[in-house]
Amino acid sequence: MILDYKKVLATMPQIGTVQWIGLRPGKKEPLQSVLSAEVNTKNGLTGDRYKSAGKRMITLIQEEHLLAVGSILGKDRPVDPLLTRRNLVVKGINLLALKGAKFQIGEEVILEYTSPCHPCTRMEENFGPGGLNAMRGHGGICVRVLAGGSIHVGDEVKMIEAGPTA
Repeated sequence: MILDYKKVLATMPQIGTVQWIGLRPGKKEPLQSVLSAEVNTKNGLTGDRYKSAGKRMITLIQEEHLLAVGSILGKDRPVDPLLTRRNLVVKGINLLALKGAKFQIGEEVILEYTSPCHPCTRMEENFGPGGLNAMRGHGGICVRVLAGGSIHVGDEVKMIEAGPTA
């Protein structure tokens, strides 16, 4: 049986879950771990200092990548999500496979993948020498908010519309 490559790319049967939510209250201030947050279409997460109406309204990283980064840094455990400076940690869905796609978190929030979230030099400060390179390829994604609402730790994350690259 020969499968249509584009059709397979547009299929995402996996459903992930939100494992962690973090808000950045101010520049260079530690993230605050919260159990729920409000998402809005004007600037992303309410209470997060990074306010943008553009392509980087919220950042997400896979929980599975926290273990990979920890391993690259020589640790036997995942890195602390607070140190990645990402807003959401999700598990069970490949974020990079959502390229250009629309996806839903919980009952209300709809997001659109806009770009990879490349690590910055803060990773050297947060993880020590080699931190930036350990995060390369594991930095997660940036999204635009299409529909706001509440998100909670434990909410489902699922693709609702494949991207144009599928």
